[in-house]
Amino acid sequence: MGKDSKPKAKAGDSKGGGKDNKKKDDNKDNKKEEVKGAQQLNVRHILCEKHSKKEEALAKIRAGEKFDDVAREFSEDKARQGGSLGWKAKGTLDAKFEAIAYGLPNSTTANPTIGEAKTENGYHIIMVEGRK
Repeated sequence: MGKDSKPKAKAGDSKGGGKDNKKKDDNKDNKKEEVKGAQQLNVRHILCEKHSKKEEALAKIRAGEKFDDVAREFSEDKARQGGSLGWKAKGTLDAKFEAIAYGLPNSTTANPTIGEAKTENGYHIIMVEGRK
C-alpha cells in the first residue's frame, strides 16, 4: 500500500503541480513584463531593401552627415522620422536587430555609433540614443 500511495501522491502532485506550475509561469510572465519595462532603448534605424543602398547610406554617415538626415533620404521604413523607432522594450524587436542594438552604446545623430543587421525586412543601420 505504501508503494501504491506514492504513485497516487505523484499523480495528485502532477495535477497539483500543473496548477503550481501555472502559478509559477504566471509569476515568470509578470517578471518578464517588469524586466521589459526596465530594459528599453530609444533607437533609430535606416532600413534598406538592397545592400548597395545601405552601403551608400553608410558612406554618408561615415562622411559626417547626421544620422537622421541620412535616414530621411535613404530609409524605406514607413516611419521616416529620421529613422526614429522611439522607445522599444527588450523582446519587441527582431532578435537579430535587438542583439545589435542592445550591444551599442548611446550616441547622438550628429556623432552616431552604428551597428548593422540583416533581417527578413532588409538591411538595417542602427543607432541608440538612450536607455532606461
